Amino acid sequence: MLRTLLVFVIGFGAALAAGWGAFPRVLYSKKAQPFEYRHKTHAAKSGTSQCTDCHAISSEGVFAGLPKTQSCAGCHGEPMGTSKAEATLVNNFVKPGHETPWLVYARQPANVRFSHAIHTQRGKLQCVECHGTHGESDALRPYEENRISGYSRDIWGRSMSRLHRAKHEGMKMTDCEDCHRDHKVEAGCLGCHQ
Repeated sequence: MLRTLLVFVIGFGAALAAGWGAFPRVLYSKKAQPFEYRHKTHAAKSGTSQCTDCHAISSEGVFAGLPKTQSCAGCHGEPMGTSKAEATLVNNFVKPGHETPWLVYARQPANVRFSHAIHTQRGKLQCVECHGTHGESDALRPYEENRISGYSRDIWGRSMSRLHRAKHEGMKMTDCEDCHRDHKVEAGCLGCHQ
């Protein structure tokens, strides 16, 4: 009886370790962005102080958007420095007129309708409340893609257990519901889903 209990406890512990430790490493693949980008450096050198200086909100407010290569070309028509990242930007995207194929950390499922304008203008939320201090970084973190769903790990959050996470870590429906509840805002199913 004692041996059976011991085998069960060891087996259960091994299954938990595999589930919480190994499974996330197998579930997500890491991908590099097209080149290294430094938010902090650009903010200091160009004087941009708001996320919307580069990530413009469209008139319908559906997506804040990634900066177009044309925006980068204003300063980077020719290399200004000697970094490999800038050479990649100029030679592979600016000069040939191609858009940079950024991997989007916050891409939502097709059935989700999200308006940045409603949240930032009407709701007065700051970008950091959902995206964290990403704009203050001096290096892009790796993009981690779920091998099954194809979505970024940012949707789930850094931890599979979701324990001890900051408010901005995760974009699951329950995270949105919690934020709406905290701000006493009702949206209903069709307020967010198509």
